Amino acid sequence: MALAVDWTLYDHLRDLAMKHFRRLCLALASIGFATAANAPDWPFDLTEIKAPDGSISAKFVSLGATMTELWVKDKFGKPRDVILGYDDNSKLLTDPDHPVFNAIVGRYANRIKNGTFSIPITKDAQPPGPNVYTIPTNDHDGQVTLHSSIYGWDRKNWTIVARTPSSVTYKYLDDPGAGFPGAVTAYATHEVSNGGILKSSVKAYATEKTPIMVTQHVYWNLDAFQNGVDNALEHHLKVDASKVVHLDGNAIPDGDFINVNGTLFDFRKGKQVGENWNETQNMCGTGCQGFDHCWIYDNNESKRTGTSLWSDNSGIRVDISTNQPAVQVYTAYWLNTPRKEVHGGPSLVYGPWAAVALEQQGYVDAINTPEWGEDQIYGPDRDFEWSVTYKFSVTH
Repeated sequence: MALAVDWTLYDHLRDLAMKHFRRLCLALASIGFATAANAPDWPFDLTEIKAPDGSISAKFVSLGATMTELWVKDKFGKPRDVILGYDDNSKLLTDPDHPVFNAIVGRYANRIKNGTFSIPITKDAQPPGPNVYTIPTNDHDGQVTLHSSIYGWDRKNWTIVARTPSSVTYKYLDDPGAGFPGAVTAYATHEVSNGGILKSSVKAYATEKTPIMVTQHVYWNLDAFQNGVDNALEHHLKVDASKVVHLDGNAIPDGDFINVNGTLFDFRKGKQVGENWNETQNMCGTGCQGFDHCWIYDNNESKRTGTSLWSDNSGIRVDISTNQPAVQVYTAYWLNTPRKEVHGGPSLVYGPWAAVALEQQGYVDAINTPEWGEDQIYGPDRDFEWSVTYKFSVTH
């Protein structure tokens, strides 16, 4: 049974806490102590980082340690902003559609069946009792928790603890609550470097045994909606994976895998996202066309390319390496969001298939699938580390 939450009361308490925190920051600033929250627009304060060679630049806000712009050069040498987002970044918190544009997602990314789990983990939901936890549900008519519910890490106020011209580090203290046990202190670092490289990483430390799975929910459109191209179906995708997690009707794993050989899921050699697109009807849920699935990598991708995405139109290519064992590929069927000005302005919308989200992560809902043998429980004796590197280049 899902835990009932009074979100109006939650919002009031959150706003009250933020008000008092701002006062504390001002008091500290008055005696010369600098804090990230001193910025008047916090948590929507913009921080820009740039590579010394000018090959790449990015902007972030403190809410969710979220990337709001990412500029790389196309095959003509012209910079393009290749990620979706808002002109008004406060919508990251208030947009009821909650597409999770480019944020750090946690404490547990992706889906949790029935919003419940136990420690030690079990296959079947356990009755209420010690070591059984319930998270507010927010998807599939209350049968699923998605991205830690309405207010996960992507909608929490991180603070800057370190900054250079080419990097920024945010900190968030996730107190016990919303169903998860223990407190977690997380640090997210974003850095750019010469040669068109962006690296994001998260380190997290828990006071009690608790599940942690993080991702960065980046929506890619490498054409940046120029020259009349309004979707990503002509993008080419390559994934080093020969199996995909098999899902039930609620997009929850049943413990089995799909062998991609001879199926629409086979991207091992690279192909257009929209190849045989008509055959993807209902693949990502009833009425949903496209992909929203978890590919399991065949190799350790920390020092090699696990996923590649490129566009012949712009010539922009991104090669992705990660210390994670899986990637969620979501072709953005449910988007219906006004575009940034640089992408054509709010009179146009990011619609279905406007982008491809490539979420580097662990096995989805492994905390309810013990047969996989994936340990996603962390604590005082085991810290959490997540990282991803994006390497940009151009093709002609």
